[in-house]
Amino acid sequence: MKTLGVAVVACFAGMPSADAGSASSNMNVSATVVSSCSISAGALAFPNYDTVTGAQVDGTATLSVSCSKGAITSITLGQGSNAAAGSTDLLPARRMKNGTDFLSYALFSDPTRLVTWGNTLLTGLAYISTTSAPTNISVYGRVNALQDVPSGTYTDVVVATISF
Repeated sequence: MKTLGVAVVACFAGMPSADAGSASSNMNVSATVVSSCSISAGALAFPNYDTVTGAQVDGTATLSVSCSKGAITSITLGQGSNAAAGSTDLLPARRMKNGTDFLSYALFSDPTRLVTWGNTLLTGLAYISTTSAPTNISVYGRVNALQDVPSGTYTDVVVATISF
């Protein structure tokens, strides 16, 4: 048996090495990262509005935004399903509806409620993404004071859009 092992080794000893030469080539690798964004709007439920006192009421909602890192975007809020005639980008006349009655309200991009949040690039909120992780953005709402409306539940639907 030992003779066979020596014979096999002797056979391979005379063969040329498998590493006698080599060649190489570069393989280019690439990927394209596309700009992408998503937006999800939470509900804005105002506290009870009292027509006897006529005081304004404030509320907030949250938009959850996820974009590719470094995306330059604009977030706009539509005028709502019940906008008053003459509603414009700069002065949206948003209204909630209950039957044939309307309750006016406004949406703002700042907590002081001085900057109206509109539905164009000019009146929307500029947003630059610093991470791909979801970011919460507050929407500040106000039901205008001194509205003489019947009691009931008033609703509206506003479309939140992110353009990138």
